[in-house]
Amino acid sequence: MKANAAVFRRVHEPLTVESIDVDKPWGREVLVRTVATGVCHSDLHVVDGQSRYALDRPIVLGHEGAGVVEAVGDEVTTLRPGDHVVACLSGFCGSCAQCLGGHPNLCVAGVVARPASAPARLSQDGQGFWPFANIGSYAEKMLLHENSVVKIDPDLPLDRAALVGCGVLTGVGAALRTAGLEGGQTVAVFGCGGVGLSIVQGARIGGARQIIALDMFDGKLEMARRVGATHVVNTSHDDPVKAVRALTGGAGVDHAFEAVGNTTLVRQAIESLAIRGTATIVGVLPPDAKIEFPWLAIRPECRVQTSRMGSNRFRIDIPRYLEFYRQGRLLLDEMVTRRGRLGDINDAFRAMKAGEVARTVLTFG
Repeated sequence: MKANAAVFRRVHEPLTVESIDVDKPWGREVLVRTVATGVCHSDLHVVDGQSRYALDRPIVLGHEGAGVVEAVGDEVTTLRPGDHVVACLSGFCGSCAQCLGGHPNLCVAGVVARPASAPARLSQDGQGFWPFANIGSYAEKMLLHENSVVKIDPDLPLDRAALVGCGVLTGVGAALRTAGLEGGQTVAVFGCGGVGLSIVQGARIGGARQIIALDMFDGKLEMARRVGATHVVNTSHDDPVKAVRALTGGAGVDHAFEAVGNTTLVRQAIESLAIRGTATIVGVLPPDAKIEFPWLAIRPECRVQTSRMGSNRFRIDIPRYLEFYRQGRLLLDEMVTRRGRLGDINDAFRAMKAGEVARTVLTFG
């Protein structure tokens, strides 16, 4: 079947909206009519040539999608046509050591992708396209393994639910799962885009007593205040480490989060820690990035760790976080600062680079 999609072909060039062919679902695959997709920094990394993925064929970018199941393969057991779903790039096998150990976000089996010897899920004139992160949500249709989606309540708005598939799942989970935040602790969040704002919200939900948001754009800092930051620091005016120290009486914070993928911010997060504090790197750094910091900059018994997709168990976490939204505890409406259609994708990337948005959501007819 045919579907329009935003296609990446070359680094530093705009995506082009093209008609592609979408195969029918095999085995455990589901065909989803895309209703909404968020625009995430990880997609922009590909366009800017900062991705670790091989760019040896055209790519349908996008990985933060939600929609309605249209058809299922003959081995699917968890979904049926008409179900509302959110896609997640943390597809899992359920039987590898990481999955069985309770960490499906780190699955190493790769079963959610089609074998290289099989026909491509997406193609054009016989040339296979890669759906980014095995999702490819910048398209009217997504063809996914059933272990890459979770069913949600049909009364939830799909244009908000889509955000929970990546950015919100990553940020809220980094605070509540990866970092092990305890009520009453102090937090600093370096970078207040979609993921950073979600970390702020996770820290608020987790009961942090002080949440310091740091960014160079006043508009993002104002959004951070609206979703739960107790203090904000404009890093274009103030030294971020000194500001965090001042706001914590010199002690530093129990948890510092880097939410951009920038080595300078990683160092600043580490230098902002209190004794026995934890710095969690949530942003995706360039593949060749090197992190350096003076030994005396880190306090006794501190930890530096990474977080992959908020240490999620998305079949549990996405419905749980959407219940937080239903209760008014997780603010998703406020996260959507721009809307558009598929043809607006390149302007959405421009706005992201300019710091104009927390999240752009593209919707399909």
